[in-house]
Amino acid sequence: MKTKTLRKDKVNVITLGCSKNLVDSENIITQLKGNDYEVVHDSNDEDANVVIVNTCGFIDLAKEESVNTILQYAEVKKQGGIDKLYVTGCLSQRYKDDLEVEIPEVDAYFGTLELPSLLAKLEADYQHDLIGERWISTPQHYAYLKISEGCNRTCSFCAIPLMRGKHVSKPIERLVKEAENLARHGVKELMLIAQELTYYGLDIYKKRELPKLLHALADVEGIDWIRLHYAYPSKFPTEIFEVMAERPEICNYLDMPLQHANDDVLARMRRQITRKETVELVEKARIMVPDLTLRTTMLVGFPGETEAEFQDLCQFVEEMEFDRLGVFQYSHEEDTIAHALADDIPAEVKAERANALMELQQDISWSKNQAKVGKTFKTLFDRKEGEYFIGRTEGDSPEVDNEVLVKAADNYVRIGDFAPIKITRAEDYDLYGEVEPR
Repeated sequence: MKTKTLRKDKVNVITLGCSKNLVDSENIITQLKGNDYEVVHDSNDEDANVVIVNTCGFIDLAKEESVNTILQYAEVKKQGGIDKLYVTGCLSQRYKDDLEVEIPEVDAYFGTLELPSLLAKLEADYQHDLIGERWISTPQHYAYLKISEGCNRTCSFCAIPLMRGKHVSKPIERLVKEAENLARHGVKELMLIAQELTYYGLDIYKKRELPKLLHALADVEGIDWIRLHYAYPSKFPTEIFEVMAERPEICNYLDMPLQHANDDVLARMRRQITRKETVELVEKARIMVPDLTLRTTMLVGFPGETEAEFQDLCQFVEEMEFDRLGVFQYSHEEDTIAHALADDIPAEVKAERANALMELQQDISWSKNQAKVGKTFKTLFDRKEGEYFIGRTEGDSPEVDNEVLVKAADNYVRIGDFAPIKITRAEDYDLYGEVEPR
């Protein structure tokens, strides 16, 4: 007579880094749950006996956080607090040999594309029937949808191709199936993510097919918002703006990292675009989608960046008045093309330039937010915090953009639902409002 074996292992998956890493962790958890494991995500409880750290290796600060996290759990393992420690993700992909020497307490290291091997180490089977299914760590009403892996671009500062490999698109039918499954579980908003969205389809369809994918996803019942993240500006397929204008499900929102505006810096970065071409692209986007919310990121302190080149960037930001803007400080990454250049901008200068650029953007954001006072926006509510319900407009992505705060004592909304909100007050990065009577 066979008896059922009770599995004692409980796994804690720790996620570091970007939303693309988060999706990878969600897939790990989905597979483990499919193998009857008890799994928690980013848990501070101490009852898990197996820990998987999904690392980031993008820039120095991210690498430091990843190493410190591994060391933290290695010490827990030494003290007998956990039985097994595994490491996966970008840092592990890039520095596996070094990490095995420096932190031998880890039971095994895995690269970004080695999920089946990680599962095998845990005596779990990779279940192909779970492809398209995914446990999500985000609130139930929104999820990230990774449409491709890797990148074929040659930006001189970027180590992502070293960690994620060449661009590989997921087939449209597979992404539609995943979106349908997410919608059945209550997801209303999809954030499309990739290392580079606009390259989608070139490898498997021999042409850029992001517009076709957007139409297919917009047809999925239950999905109200589809948001685009991480689009490369060079040779941008403007058909995307046509789809955005045509389909109400596609948010009038684009995250397009520009990195810089000075032509000499752009050339050293190997961005394959000029300031003039960038301005023309932004102007065309705003004509084709008049209420477009444009998010971008800039990189300061790149090797050789002079004060004049930085001021050129500041002038560009003032002129273009981006709706959302983030700033990174250059990190000198080995094995990148830029590593051959001298990292000649002092850390304090990089920080000063980043702060100066964000101060410019703060004024721009304040001015744009003031123009929203008195207007009503369709708002999706993510959570209740203190005395406020907190939501987002079509122009805001979770965690990185503005939020709408509605006083709970005077208004009632449901988390995960949309409501029309009239803006009554605006700050630099937050809007305050009240429910508009229907």
